[in-house]
Amino acid sequence: MRRVLAIQHTFAEFLGALEPQFEARGIGFSYVRPAVGEDVHGLPSQYDALFLLGGAHPAADSEHCPWLADEQRLVRAFEKARRPVVGFGLGAHVIASAHGAVLSPAPEHTALFTTARSLDPLDPVAQAVDGRRVLVMANGSARLSGEIVPILAADEGECIGFRIGTLTYGILFRPELKPGMLEDMAMEEDRPVPETLGELIETSRALWSDMEETTARVAAALVDALGLMDERRKMPVFPLAQGR
Repeated sequence: MRRVLAIQHTFAEFLGALEPQFEARGIGFSYVRPAVGEDVHGLPSQYDALFLLGGAHPAADSEHCPWLADEQRLVRAFEKARRPVVGFGLGAHVIASAHGAVLSPAPEHTALFTTARSLDPLDPVAQAVDGRRVLVMANGSARLSGEIVPILAADEGECIGFRIGTLTYGILFRPELKPGMLEDMAMEEDRPVPETLGELIETSRALWSDMEETTARVAAALVDALGLMDERRKMPVFPLAQGR
């Protein structure tokens, strides 16, 4: 069985609707939860991919995200070992920051349904959601650097998905979210939520059938693009310095 390491930043935000998609393909997952005091840990040799999940605060908020540097190192370690890395919402900003993007705490909330527009006709993830309504949820923003390639845009042209190389994706729309997860966000103690959260919950209920289809498309595209069902790639060998 392939195994994914998932970094969970809040109780409400986990792999959610993606869990059954992965389980059906023989892909398991293990969670690390820095928000409850767990150290950010995990070795690329132990897992087949790294997923960084959403959160309640901007990645630029060092008070609420003191683990940022640890996650940046984890991203670089998995990439160096040629293991896939995927980030949703906050996780996408962590990945971007590991590649030189400048983080900002503004805007406090980006939360809306929009139509995804592909910017890359050859990318499987971009093509999987092109023209579909998606739920974008993130806090803060990231000014992308040159090596980060936008692959998806929202109605107004903002980047909602990017790729770095062939094995790393940052996704600001949220294929893992279910209506119940949005409701749990509203119930989390001391969690800042967008004023439109109630409307988003109602819309997600009304669109749930389409959202499930989008989740299935994204899961299939990620499995295909990242080879998540393939034999585990061998980690590169780094020669040791010779003693004198």
